[in-house]
Amino acid sequence: MMGKAWLAIGVAGALGGALLAGFAIAQETPESLLPPGFDDPEPTPTDAPAPAALPTAAPVAPPVPAAAPPLSPDEDAAGPIELPPVSELSDEELRNLPSLEELEALSSDELDDLFGLKPKYDIPPAARRSLAKVGLLARDEGGFVAGSLAKQPAQLVRAILEGNQTPLVSRWGHILVRRALASRLAAPEGMNAVEFAALRTGALNRMGEYVLARGMVQDIDTANWSKALAREAKTAYIAQADPLGMCPYVRLQGPLETEVDNAAQWTMLSAICDAYAGESAFANSQLDRALNEEIAPAIDVLLARRFAGAAGAGQRAVSVEWDEVEELTPWRFSLANAVGEPVPEPLLDQAAPFYARAGAASPMTPLQRRAQYAATAGKEGIFSAQALVDLYSEIYTDDAVNGDARERARILRSAYLAGAPADRIDAMVSLWQGASGIASEPGGYWAKVLTAYAAARIAPGAANAGEADQLITSMLAAGLERDAAAWKPFVDEGSLAWALIVLTDPDGGEAGLSGLDTFVDDYSGSDTAKAPFLIASLAGLGRISASDREAFEERLALGLGRQTKWVRMISKAAEVRNPALVALLAGLGMQGDSWSQMTPLHLYHITAALMAVGLEAEARMIAAEALARA
Repeated sequence: MMGKAWLAIGVAGALGGALLAGFAIAQETPESLLPPGFDDPEPTPTDAPAPAALPTAAPVAPPVPAAAPPLSPDEDAAGPIELPPVSELSDEELRNLPSLEELEALSSDELDDLFGLKPKYDIPPAARRSLAKVGLLARDEGGFVAGSLAKQPAQLVRAILEGNQTPLVSRWGHILVRRALASRLAAPEGMNAVEFAALRTGALNRMGEYVLARGMVQDIDTANWSKALAREAKTAYIAQADPLGMCPYVRLQGPLETEVDNAAQWTMLSAICDAYAGESAFANSQLDRALNEEIAPAIDVLLARRFAGAAGAGQRAVSVEWDEVEELTPWRFSLANAVGEPVPEPLLDQAAPFYARAGAASPMTPLQRRAQYAATAGKEGIFSAQALVDLYSEIYTDDAVNGDARERARILRSAYLAGAPADRIDAMVSLWQGASGIASEPGGYWAKVLTAYAAARIAPGAANAGEADQLITSMLAAGLERDAAAWKPFVDEGSLAWALIVLTDPDGGEAGLSGLDTFVDDYSGSDTAKAPFLIASLAGLGRISASDREAFEERLALGLGRQTKWVRMISKAAEVRNPALVALLAGLGMQGDSWSQMTPLHLYHITAALMAVGLEAEARMIAAEALARA
């Protein structure tokens, strides 16, 4: 079973079999939002005579209006104006009125609140965003159909999105789920559009896709944010070292006073926003009070003061001391990066994966540290192969970067530009094996992503066939399937390279029995799942005959026909041809920390469902990744 994923499956299963009956086929085009008949064309009368042409005439001067009679001295032209009655204040209300000194101490926001002057919207009506469809990717940009989830039960979609609690074991699965979450979609039946956006933003945050999470909340006017969406927005903005992104919400809607655990952060955010609104003196007084009253650890308030001071007016020198800090938090990490405050290495070395996912894409993070974070981002699918190459190209040209990062950049350059193919392969092997301590897992899969395009530059041939397994794995890490397929004449039948090509060759075809026999004999055992994964993937892709599948399924005791709640859900979603729902359910079945948590049963149903809804390329890449990383 899939470990953590089944906690989510249990939630979804508790919804009962009625949810499966609620699946609906996603429409290719959204239904009209107008009432019936409103979008029908006006009927053209057929029996009415055509209007005759009007004769032309000479222009006639407009008549001169008669003069109005003069007003008598006793008459008032406008009439008396009656003013509404003014309610009198009670004695208690009069006693509670603030004094002049208290009014002077209030910020403009507090004055607006006091006198009811704060607007709900900060943008004109014509510029306000519609909530009919929320997201970043339209269909013509690679997103899914807008109505993909519109006909699905809200309970089902909510259970799937809330069940997505951990990163995915599959890099290609991560890319697929990210695409589904970022698509411009209409909310499911019975679910508010803002709640739908908050659930998707939360899933993106948990996957480490903070840039997309920030883009999702920016697609909704802050006046429409719910508290749940505001919390996810705060997570995304802080992860991107961009606390100012929260200011429209903080200044118009106010902090989330009910969020006790993070109330101190909202107070500091409010002060930062005041500083950048030109109220530096008031912001400084807020932060002074926060420091004196110890509403948060001193390091948090000092970093907020340093950030607020960058607004300009009223800035004061702030000395940040890390001596007594024993733990790194997202707030400390992000604000320190934003103001250029170095974080002590011991704190960074013990940091959770959050910091790698947030820091890899942060331009304020030093390049040396970003290079370390890029291993996690590349392995999980947050970074593409091109993004990794761009990062190391920047490192190579920056003379200020030394140490391991610069050495890896030099080796990567050799992998691309060395004169002899053997020298380029040697450079790639050095990166794959963890040169300069960069291996983040056995086999260094992130390094395979880094070298994908360099591997594709090696001409297929018998001379380099000994490294074909690793070269093809590297190419497929970036989806270069046709470059990989070009090696087919030069690899041994039954080898890992042969199996990867059989899974990913765009021209398809069934796998030969003799090659399967050889592969299963070589890769069967308790220490590897390669043989079970290959048979399960071929069965899901439809690239194995029925008789061969039955024989190997029995030989390896796969049990691909076993039924579970998750199996029934993803099979039903595939049956009704709903790609977005299949993608989200596939992600739910790929949660985990390592490929040891993946089962042949899950892999079979994921690839089969993706094939059924037209996501063949994604199915092939997930299958190849499973085989390479098992």
